[in-house]
Amino acid sequence: AAASSSSAALHRRAPRRHSPATVSVGHEGAARFPQGPCSGAMASRNPPLVTHVDPDAPPGRKAPDIGNRSTMGTSCVDDTDLEDVKASKDRDMPSHLLMLPNIQNQSLLSGFAYCIASCSMILVNKFVLSGYGFNAGIFLMIYQNIVSVTIVSALSLSGVIPTEPLTWKLIKVWLPVNIIFVGMLITSMFSLKYINVAMLTILKNVANVLTASGETYFFKKQHDRQVWISLMLMIISAIAGGITDLSFHAVGYTWQILNCFLTASYSLTLRHVMDSAKQATKSGNLNELSMVLLNNVLSLPLGIILVLGFNEVEYLLET
Repeated sequence: AAASSSSAALHRRAPRRHSPATVSVGHEGAARFPQGPCSGAMASRNPPLVTHVDPDAPPGRKAPDIGNRSTMGTSCVDDTDLEDVKASKDRDMPSHLLMLPNIQNQSLLSGFAYCIASCSMILVNKFVLSGYGFNAGIFLMIYQNIVSVTIVSALSLSGVIPTEPLTWKLIKVWLPVNIIFVGMLITSMFSLKYINVAMLTILKNVANVLTASGETYFFKKQHDRQVWISLMLMIISAIAGGITDLSFHAVGYTWQILNCFLTASYSLTLRHVMDSAKQATKSGNLNELSMVLLNNVLSLPLGIILVLGFNEVEYLLET
């Protein structure tokens, strides 16, 4: 009896060992997680969680928190937040930017488009002035300027291109540039009526020589020897073309030489007033499209005065 009593006492004092329990353990110390959309992903991403149950803990006491629970919740929330941020960025991006193609060589495309537009303009003007014998070159300039103002204004109002608003302060700064701009266009019209297109293109290169010389004299800009050699070759080509021109017309050459001086003056004056013009704008910047709109708008009243002065209204009414 004494032996059996001591054996029973030893058996009661010996600690009982339990095998590790999984997350879904019994009532005491149970650690249950709610099922959700991330439960499958979390199960594959995280190792199985193991908790040990204290056998001496009272029945009403809760089990300690499991360390990996916050990791699982954070992983699920992070994945959801990344998807929401990506979707919100796609929604916030303007639709016209999403539809624009990704053009690699934009400079090459712009230069090619400029060449097409410039050649087309010269050929059309030559055909109208010489082919039809149209003697209202200033009116033709006004018509083309009105078309330019209409196109740029429509694109600006629709939000496709940005332009600066026209203010009196900006107009007063830009007026000398615009006067030279109008003279440049008118002399080009008058010379094109008498000179063929090929010779006109050669003579226009003289304006580059005058512009480079003006930059050196007024702005102290130094050019390389290769630049001056190229400019001298332009002068030689213009002289050789003029000597061999069978359709030489003194009036046309006079207008074209005057056009070269006005073109160089326009470039130099534009460089001189550009800083003041930028300060006269609201944004502190003046892009190319704003200059196009400014030049063409200001040329309209001056062109109307010249149309009346050259008596082109009577010619238009007769024809």
